[in-house]
Formats: sequence, structure tokens, C-alpha cells
Amino acid sequence: MGTPADELRQTLRRLVRRTQEMGLEPWLWGEGVALLGLMHAADALGDPEPLRFVRGWADRHLCAGYHVEHVNNVIPGAALVLLHEQTGEPRYLEEAEKLADWVMHTAERAPNGALFHWPDGVWVDTVFMAGALLSRLGARTGRIDMVDEAGRQLLTHAEILRDPGTGLFAHGSHMGRTLPCYWGRGNAWMALACVEFLEACSAAHTMAGTVRWLLESQAAALVALQPPDGIWPVLVDGAVARPETSGAAGIAAAWLRAWRNGWLDDSVHDAAWRVIEALARYIAADGALTRVSAGTVLQLIPDGYAVIRDDEIQPWGQGLAMMAYAAALEAAA
Repeated sequence: MGTPADELRQTLRRLVRRTQEMGLEPWLWGEGVALLGLMHAADALGDPEPLRFVRGWADRHLCAGYHVEHVNNVIPGAALVLLHEQTGEPRYLEEAEKLADWVMHTAERAPNGALFHWPDGVWVDTVFMAGALLSRLGARTGRIDMVDEAGRQLLTHAEILRDPGTGLFAHGSHMGRTLPCYWGRGNAWMALACVEFLEACSAAHTMAGTVRWLLESQAAALVALQPPDGIWPVLVDGAVARPETSGAAGIAAAWLRAWRNGWLDDSVHDAAWRVIEALARYIAADGALTRVSAGTVLQLIPDGYAVIRDDEIQPWGQGLAMMAYAAALEAAA
């Protein structure tokens, strides 16, 4: 099972071109996810152009200044860490360290230590938005305290949001009550954050075994729920049955990276390839991923997750699709 490598490359290049053309401007989470996707694409394709684009974006913002008011504002820092790995420019690492310092010392937390995404609300989004930065920066600089914090965030979020009966993750909690809406993109954020952490730490890390178990149990539940066409509905348990592509892309990206590292088995690998093959039907000729859900705040009822934006390209959709195709290209190689 698998799409030919040449086809993967062509599709990934289309995704890259359309992302670069879409006008990524603010220092926000959607842009941060798109930048990470571009960096993954540059690496998988061996193409410096996406790297140059991300470098130009970062240099403009570092020159003009930016504000950090929310945990969503720190995810561009993970792209800065990758820029430092590629260029050796100290300023990228320095800015990433400022963002990580905000997470470690300023961001507010729930009683169990989980970062609040919203006042009195723990959302699964946070484990990726903060965790990707902490994991990558900690590994890059030898700051084990940052890697440890990324692991703690996975465990404290799981304590609040994981359904023990299935291993799936709810989107979030409100005023101390977890709302049982098992959002596809939220489960993608968790899977990706687990992989980021496991790639950053050694197998002997005290939290590595538990994080791997979280990833494995979630994967078993998602494989069992995967529709024949490969793309889960926006709520993966079918409570809202509209197909949604960005969550599927993120899940496939995480699974293929985990499979290459030996953390997930061949049944999950095959399920990831079903996603890759299905995504091709949802990528327009110009490289825009379609059927991406809107920017999604915590919803009090399942139907709140039904909004799919085919009228406007979404940067998080592009970023997750590029991560998926980059991971597929590397797995195919």
C-alpha cells in the first residue's frame, strides 16, 4: 500500500506553492502550523525554497516585533528552532527561548498543572502549540526541563481530556467539566505532540513509556473508527458525520513518523496510507486542501463542530497536509 513517490512529490510541491501564495501574515497559530509544514516539506523534498520563504517571514516579524498574549502565539517558535538547525543563526534560537520562557513561567495553569488554553478551560490544542516548541527547543539546546514540561503537558491534558474507555481525546473542558466531543483535529494535535515529545527524548525518559501508550491506545481507537474512504468525520466517533480533512492529515503525519521510529505497528501504517490516498481527492488543482474545518473554539454541543470551510483556504489545513505528505514521502523512501 502506498502512493508512488513521484506523485507524493508533485502533490507536496503543489501544497507548498499554494501555501506560499496565500498571504501568511499574522504571528498566529494557523500561520505557525503552516510554517512547520513548509519546513517539513523543505526537508522531505530537499528543496531550499520553502526554507527561504519561512526565513523571510520570520525575519520580517522579528524586525517588526510581535505580541505573545496566548499559548497559540508560541507555535511559530517551533519553526524558529528548525530555522536555527538549518542556518545556525543565533537570533532564531534566542526568540524561541523567549517564547518558551513565557510558556514555562507566565502562562496560567489548571490545578493539575495543565496549561489553560482559555480561562478555566483545558484544550487539547495546547499540547501541540506549546509542546512542539518545548520538545524541539529542549532537544536542540539540551534543556531537559523543557522536554520534561512537554511530557507533563501530555500527561496532565490526558488526565482531563482522555476517555479511558476508548483512548480518544475530547477537545476540551469548560469550568472543570470535560465536554465529550472527540474532535478529529484535536486528536491530531495530541498524536503529533506525542510524536514530537518521543522524538525529543530518549527511550529511557520516565514519561516516554506512558506517552507511547497514549499514542498506541488512541491509534487503536482511531483505526477501528476509520471509514472505508480513509477520512474520519469531524467528530471521529460520528457524532457529527461530515468528513474533515485536516484532522486526518495530522493523524496520518503523526502515525507515519511514529511507524518509522518503531512506536506503532503495520496496521496503523496501513491506516495512515489510506488517509494519504484519500487526501489526494481533496487537494484542488491549485494545491489547496479542501473540506477543512474552520478555526474551532470549544463547542458546548457536537453540532458546533459542523462548520467546514471550502470557501476559503485555511493555513492549518495546508500545514497539516504538508506534514502528512512529507511524512509519507520519507516513509516511502
